[in-house]
Amino acid sequence: MPAEGTGSDPRRQTTSARWRVLGHPAGMLIFQARCIVEDHGWTATVVEDRHKVVLGRSGAYRKWLNGRTGLADATSITLTRPGDEMAVAHPYGCGDTFTCLEIAPSVLAERPDAARWLERDGWDGSSDASLDLAHRMLVAEFRRGLDGFEATERMHRFLARLFQHSGLATGGADADVERVISRRPATLAAHRRLADRAREVLANSDFTLGLDEVAKEVGASPHHLSRVFQRMTGSSLTAYRNRLRVRAVLDTLAEPEDRPLGSLASEYGFADQAHLTRVVRAQVGHPPARLRRLLAGPETHRR
Repeated sequence: MPAEGTGSDPRRQTTSARWRVLGHPAGMLIFQARCIVEDHGWTATVVEDRHKVVLGRSGAYRKWLNGRTGLADATSITLTRPGDEMAVAHPYGCGDTFTCLEIAPSVLAERPDAARWLERDGWDGSSDASLDLAHRMLVAEFRRGLDGFEATERMHRFLARLFQHSGLATGGADADVERVISRRPATLAAHRRLADRAREVLANSDFTLGLDEVAKEVGASPHHLSRVFQRMTGSSLTAYRNRLRVRAVLDTLAEPEDRPLGSLASEYGFADQAHLTRVVRAQVGHPPARLRRLLAGPETHRR
């Protein structure tokens, strides 16, 4: 379950907050916070020590970032870098909430679209309706419960969308060049081999490997592997892995041994029994308990 707490926590909030950790996929952290207003004036200036994405959810406050003062509200997005200076004030009262993503430099270094943020630029802007919905859907998925593999891929895919929206990702002519290169026969062949190699690793794993481990096994970064796999197969790595996992679960449900669903969830790398049930139902339209009755052999019915 997501952890909850109150106060100026280890994530170095610029003001006291009630916070809830939603997940911490490899090299990343996602949490939600609701500010607790103790003083309507400006907080002390804090020097950021991490790469952070702050996505507004509700309410409004004043923000001072690197010498510029402005309003932050439910549409605001701020990308900060180590060394950025930040202070906030809450003249409008209590209640503003936000989601925060923290990304390790090692994760950003493997993403070409993050180079500008990693090296020199932050970003202070706003989300459109589509990106805001993607943000809220990401939070909802984490709150429902994700295994580490899916959590990591979902975060990488959201970051790709965020960087493209912010303009920090390489665009324009460079993007056109990349698309041309990606269509070259040699590149396509290499991408097919990479996708096939990932399928091979996943098909022969026990589903406990994380996305970072699969990427390391095939010699690619998680971001690059996820993007290439989607392009070559039309499916995300998570969706493909879920298809494999559900088939393995169905095999097990058909066996005479009536194993607890919680045990199956753990064996096949699901976050918990509820996560197993959601994925199985989404794949085949029935929950595991009903599928066990439908698939059980005659020796099971005699028990």
